[in-house]
Amino acid sequence: MQSLDYFTPPADTSDVDPQATLSSDHPALIDAKQKREFNKLQKRLRREVGNAIIDYQMINEGDRVMVCLSGGKDSYTMLEILRNLQRNAPINFSLVAVNLDQKQPGFPEHVLPEYLDKQGVEYHIVERDTYSVVKEKTPEGKTTCALCSRLRRGSLYGFAEEIGANKIALGHHREDILETLFLNMFFGGNLKAMPPKLLSDDGKNIVIRPLAYCKEADIAEFSRLMAFPIIPCNLCGSQPNMQRQVVKEMLAEWDKKFPGRLESMFKAVTNIAPSQLADRQLFDFEGLEAKQEALLAGRIRAFNVS
Repeated sequence: MQSLDYFTPPADTSDVDPQATLSSDHPALIDAKQKREFNKLQKRLRREVGNAIIDYQMINEGDRVMVCLSGGKDSYTMLEILRNLQRNAPINFSLVAVNLDQKQPGFPEHVLPEYLDKQGVEYHIVERDTYSVVKEKTPEGKTTCALCSRLRRGSLYGFAEEIGANKIALGHHREDILETLFLNMFFGGNLKAMPPKLLSDDGKNIVIRPLAYCKEADIAEFSRLMAFPIIPCNLCGSQPNMQRQVVKEMLAEWDKKFPGRLESMFKAVTNIAPSQLADRQLFDFEGLEAKQEALLAGRIRAFNVS
C-alpha cells in the first residue's frame, strides 16, 4: 500500500504553502509576531488533520471527497485545511463543497456561493425544506437536533451518490467526539462516540472526520484569523436546555481546572480494552474457563518437554 506521508505538513514554517496563509495586509495580522503565531496554528491544524488522514486512511488515490459545508467555523476550517493539504499531495483526489440549504427563515443564501466563487472551489447548493418538516414533527419544548440530523444526513448521503463522491467529510472535532461519548453514556446507555471513519448502514458511503484530532479552540482561532463569513444555525443554536450544551460546558470546565484531561480522555477513545468492560458481544467472557484450561495445558506440556 502506498505511504500516506504526503499528508504530513512541512517541518519548517517557511515551507508553509503561501496560498494558504493570510495576506500581509489582513486586518487580523497587524505585526510579525501575529503572523508567526498564525503560521504555527495553521501548521498544527495541518499536522493534526494529516495525522488523522494517515491513521485512518481517510483519503486515497482517485477519491472524490464531498466536503459538507454548513457555514460554521468547523466546516470552513476543514475545507481550507484539506485544500491546503491537497496542493502538496502527490496523489490525485478531488474536493467538492456541498451546502444543504434547509430553508430556515432568514438564511443568507448569498454568503456561501460568494465565498466559494471567490475561492475557486467547486460546489453545489442542495435545497431541501427540512426546516418545515422538523418544526412540524418536533413537539413543543423538545430539541430538534435528532430529527434534523437524520434528515440532513439522508439528503447529503443521497447527493453524494449523485455527484460520484465516494467519501463524505464532516467537520466534527475532538470536543464533538467527547461530547457525543458522554451524551451516549448519560442518556443513551451505551459507550460510543463519533468514529473518525465510518461506513454508512446501507454500505454506500464512507464518512470521514478529518478534524477528529483538532481542538475546538484552535479551530475557533483559525476561523477568526481567516475571517470566514460565519452563518449561525438559528434552528438548533437557540434552543434552551440542550443537553449537548450542558456537556460542552462540563468539558470546558474540566479543561480549565485540569489541563490535559481532555487529551487523556480522547486518547482513551482510541485505546479501548474490551476485556476490561462488560460487553458480552465484544468480549468472550463465557469462554474464559476454556481459555484458562488451554493456557494451563500449554504450560504443563512446555514444562514436561523441558
